[in-house]
Amino acid sequence: MRKLFFLLALFMLSNFTYAGGLLTNTNQSAQFIRMMSRNASLDIDAVYFNPAGLIKLEDGWHFAAYSQTIFQDKTVESGFPLLNDPNYLGKVSVPVFPTAYAVYKMDKWAFSFGFGPNAGGGSAEFERGLSSFEIPISKVVPGLAGLSQISPSMNVTGYDADLYFTGSSIFWGFQLGATYEINEMLSVYGGVRYMPAKNVYEGSIRNVQLEVGESMYPASTWLTQTATTVSGLAAGATTFANMPTTLQPYLSTGGSFTLAQLEGAGAISTVQRTGIETGLKLMSLNQDQINAMNLNQIHGAYVQASPTFQQQAALLNGTAGKLNETAPQLEDREVDTEQTGAGITPIIGVNISPNDEWNIAVKYEHKTYLNLTNNTTVDDLGLFPDGAESASDVPGILGIGVGYKGLDWLEAQVSYTHYFNKNVDWGMNVRDLSSWQDVDPSKIRRRESNNGYEIGLGLQFNLSENFAVSVGGLYGDMGILPSYQSDFSYSNSSFTPGAGLMWKITDKVTFDAGVSNTFYKDDTVNFADPDVPSYDDVYGKTTLSFAAGLSFSIF
Repeated sequence: MRKLFFLLALFMLSNFTYAGGLLTNTNQSAQFIRMMSRNASLDIDAVYFNPAGLIKLEDGWHFAAYSQTIFQDKTVESGFPLLNDPNYLGKVSVPVFPTAYAVYKMDKWAFSFGFGPNAGGGSAEFERGLSSFEIPISKVVPGLAGLSQISPSMNVTGYDADLYFTGSSIFWGFQLGATYEINEMLSVYGGVRYMPAKNVYEGSIRNVQLEVGESMYPASTWLTQTATTVSGLAAGATTFANMPTTLQPYLSTGGSFTLAQLEGAGAISTVQRTGIETGLKLMSLNQDQINAMNLNQIHGAYVQASPTFQQQAALLNGTAGKLNETAPQLEDREVDTEQTGAGITPIIGVNISPNDEWNIAVKYEHKTYLNLTNNTTVDDLGLFPDGAESASDVPGILGIGVGYKGLDWLEAQVSYTHYFNKNVDWGMNVRDLSSWQDVDPSKIRRRESNNGYEIGLGLQFNLSENFAVSVGGLYGDMGILPSYQSDFSYSNSSFTPGAGLMWKITDKVTFDAGVSNTFYKDDTVNFADPDVPSYDDVYGKTTLSFAAGLSFSIF
C-alpha cells in the first residue's frame, strides 16, 4: 500500500503537459498562444514549428524570448464507495515557462537554436493525494470488520490519514539545426534536440488513524495493541480446548462432585473453578446450570465443545497475525527522490512555398528514447533504489501546416499534428495495480493508446503595418483507450481558444502576447475491484495560459 502511493506519484510526474501530446509541450511561443496554429510559421518561432521555413527570414541575426504563466487544475470524482470524500483536486502551477530562439540567416542557409521545456515544466501539489492513494487505506476498515464479532469495543468504523505529495518535472529541449534553400519554392531542414530530463519529488504518508468507538487512534499502535488482546483470547480458547485433558486426573475421585464441592474440599482452587466456569458460560450455560453439574458432566461438555474452541483459537491466532502484519504498513513513511536522464531527438523538415501567398510545411520528430536514473536521498520503502533506471520515452511527432497571406489585412494558418502514441510503452494501469496486484495480477491492464492528433486554425487580422490582433482554436484527441485512464494520469479530448496581439515596436523589434483557456471533456471511466462492485470515476481538467515575449533582429 505504501509503495503504491509513491509509484502513483512517480507516474504522475511524467504527465505535466499543457498543450500537445501525452508527453510533449507544443505551446512553444507567444504566437502559438494567441493563434493556436503555427505549423506553417515563417517567423522566428519556426525554429520549433517549421524549421525548414526559416529560410524566409531576412539575412542577419534573429532572436526571440518568450515566457508563459500556466495554471492547471485536475479534478477527480471517484465512485469508490469506501472513501471519506470522493472529490480530489490537484493544482499544477508554472510561474515561468521560458522559450528562446536564435537564427543566423545568410543566403541559402539558416542556422538555428531553440530552447524550451519540451515536456513538463511545472510543479504539482496534491494536498490530500488522489483516490488511488487513499483506496488501499480505506479498505483497512472493512478488512477489520470481523473484530466487532470478537468484541464490540473493537468495532472499527472509519479512518483518516495525511497524504501529501509535491513534485516537479522538466524535460528541457536544446535544439540545433540547419536549413537549406534548394530553390525559391523548396527548403529543407535537419537537426537534433538534446533533451535532459529531471524529476524531483517528495512524498509522505503520515498519521494514519482508525476510528473506534467515536475516537481516533494511531492505526499502527492500535492494531499492535489489539493483536496482543486477540492473542490473549486465542490463548484462552486454547486452554478451553485442552480442558478435557486438564480435568481427566480429577475424574476418578471427584467425577461425581460439583465444582463447589471440589473447591470446598480443596481439590481445586478458586482460580481454577472460575476458569472452568468461564468456559462453560461460553457454551451458553448459565450459573444455575453450572452449579448443578458434576465434574463428569462438565468434562463431557468440554469434550463436545473442544473442537469449536480449537477452531476459535486458530481463527484468533490468524487474526492476531494479520493485525501484526498490517500494523507496520500504516506507520509513517517518506520518500525524497530525484531522477535524471537525457535523450536525443532527430528532426527533419520540408517547406514548400508555391507563391508569395501560400506556404506548406512538414516536420517530423523521431521518437526519443530516454532513460531516467534514480538519485535517492530518503526511501523508506525501498521503491527507488539509488542508481536504478526506468524508461520515459517521448513519442514521435508529425506536424503539417498550411499558411495563407493573400490579403493585406488577413493571415491564416491551418495546422495538423499527429502523435505516434501507439508505439510507446505507457506501463501498467496503476488503479488496477491498486486493486489487483495482491489478488489477481492477470487483471492488471497495460495502458494502451491509439495515435493522437491536434488540428488548429489561427487567424491574424492586420489592423495596420505595426499592429495586429489574432484568434485561434485547437482541438485535440490523443486517442487514448479506457485502459490508459486512471486518476494519476489521464487524457481528455479538449478544445482551446486563444487570442492576443502583435505590436511591431520598430522594424526590428516585435512584441507578442496572448491568452488561452483549454476546455476538456469530462471522461467517465469504469473500474473493477475485488472487494466492491464496479464503479465509475469522472476525470476533468482546466488549463489557463498567459504568454508574452519579444523578438528582435540585427540586419
